[in-house]
Amino acid sequence: MQLGINLGYWGAGMDADNLAVAKEADKLGYAVCWAAEAYGSDAATVLSWVAAQTERIDIGSAIFQIPARQPAMTAMTAATLDSLSGGRFRLGLGVSGPQVSEGWYGVKFDKPLARTREYVEIVRKAMTRERLSHEGEHWTLPLPGGPGKPLKLTVHPQREHIPLYVAAIGPKNLEQTGEIADGALLIFPAAEHLEETAIRHLRAGREKAGKTMDGFDVVPTVPLAVGDDVSGLADMFRPYTALYVGGMGSRKQNFYNQLAQRMGYEKAAAEIQDKYLSGDKEGAAAAVPRELIDSTTLLGSVDRIADRMQAYAAAGVTTLTLAPAGFTLDERIAALRAGTQALERAGLA
Repeated sequence: MQLGINLGYWGAGMDADNLAVAKEADKLGYAVCWAAEAYGSDAATVLSWVAAQTERIDIGSAIFQIPARQPAMTAMTAATLDSLSGGRFRLGLGVSGPQVSEGWYGVKFDKPLARTREYVEIVRKAMTRERLSHEGEHWTLPLPGGPGKPLKLTVHPQREHIPLYVAAIGPKNLEQTGEIADGALLIFPAAEHLEETAIRHLRAGREKAGKTMDGFDVVPTVPLAVGDDVSGLADMFRPYTALYVGGMGSRKQNFYNQLAQRMGYEKAAAEIQDKYLSGDKEGAAAAVPRELIDSTTLLGSVDRIADRMQAYAAAGVTTLTLAPAGFTLDERIAALRAGTQALERAGLA
């Protein structure tokens, strides 16, 4: 099992330290550095900045939002980043959510599975540098009856095949991701529930495509905090968990809330959402069960974290992406180093 890091969203208050964190991860042998985007910073700019000042670590979009870019533009960006980084780019895609898609980009959040499948097909075709033509439900290239003609990408990616990942939570999306992608980006993963909530759906998709799980990259993001007071460390992540389970999306369409329910937290998920959407964010955070936080994070001593890493590896995780927590740069660097120590102690390095 490899380790990655996730810098999260630029503008979250730790920007000045993020490059130092990425450089340290590069020195420690972390496999990949991911960056996210929502409706603030874009991931492509952050990744190019990181790639320019690191040597070995891969850079990955977690995610490029599908409603934000035409698929051909995503192929251009992927090819450019792969070329500039010397073949270190991983392309992560996702549909985002209805609030961002419709509120920020003005793109209707309908038929997300079909849209993702078609988007991936166009991106893959464009990155092979064949002349691009496509007739589908959501995109037609070139437009009929006009001056457009099939064009091919002029940039040569460093590699013939750029790894393509899809962010997936729901069962149908997970199955499709197993079928069409090279890897899956997961969030709020509990090792004990990973088979039922994710792996079995990914496996079904791989089987549909006539493939096995061999070579398929299962990539959950897990917050990491090191210390002796596990309860205190868990409290650090209450607002984070409450935001996703309670406030990310609408009452009817919150993928993270549904995931918490599938892990057995139906009552708590409903309470967290009720409180969060009514404006009681502190109450929502207080309603998050400690067991939910503990099972979806890496908390405690290096030995405790090593035990949890073994559980993730046994569940089928191939790249464990860490989000190292800390109030200072030194604390975040220490968490990164603890991550590599734990991986070695778990016998997974």
